[in-house]
Amino acid sequence: MARIPETLRRLLPSARRAPEPALPAPPRPRQGHNLFEAAADYVAACAENDAARAEEAAGRVSPGMLSFGVNELACRALLALARERDETPSAVARSLLGLRDQQPRRPAGDA
Repeated sequence: MARIPETLRRLLPSARRAPEPALPAPPRPRQGHNLFEAAADYVAACAENDAARAEEAAGRVSPGMLSFGVNELACRALLALARERDETPSAVARSLLGLRDQQPRRPAGDA
């Protein structure tokens, strides 16, 4: 029978205790790594022939995420360099890789 008054007390709003002030949650540590930071570190390390640093950067994120980050970095760098040189991104990419300029393609009926 002692349970009934306790149950009633929990159900009645006037009998409830005021909630204790909640302590602010401690700041959560940052989880995971930023894929763009990893990609930037990886590409810079590769450019500087620092295999240990490149391996460390590659280990921070999954291979797919690293690939995406490296691709994004390459696209942004290529666009920035093309603007700086006042050339097309295609021309700059071919130049950086040491490829010849593409000859303009003629329509199939011009042979």
